[in-house]
Amino acid sequence: MDPIEEAGRQWSARGWDDATPGMLAVTSIMRAQAIVQARVDAVLRPLGLTFARYELLQLLSFTREGSLPMTRAGALLQVHPASVTNAAQRLEAAELVVRRPSPSDGRVVVVSITDEGRRVAAKATDALNAEVFTRPGLAPDRVQDLVDVLRELRADAGDIE
Repeated sequence: MDPIEEAGRQWSARGWDDATPGMLAVTSIMRAQAIVQARVDAVLRPLGLTFARYELLQLLSFTREGSLPMTRAGALLQVHPASVTNAAQRLEAAELVVRRPSPSDGRVVVVSITDEGRRVAAKATDALNAEVFTRPGLAPDRVQDLVDVLRELRADAGDIE
């Protein structure tokens, strides 16, 4: 039995037919997110990372200089400034990044990846590629369909410039 299908049956039985397809979609997305999150966490936890910390490390590793202003990192990651601060604090405690005032503007904090941060980011990426990204739980011909549908949802929410 699929609990989400059963919820849909219950929704319809209560006369909420107009809302049933949307409830099924939202509930399915939320459950799928939990499944994917658990798979990602299982890969990153042994490296002392969360996905938010991994994303920040990987973003920094993509930059030419290995550093970004914290506000720019938050904007690129599409997260609240407090989330970037928390991730950077944890990564700094693990000696994977350093934070310093910008030499050109002391009000700006720049976060930079360390050599150890690059090593951990590369190891995490190799593991995620092998265990999650190349096997997302869908047939290969369906992965792009999912990306396209979710992009449409993100665009409707204003997530894409």
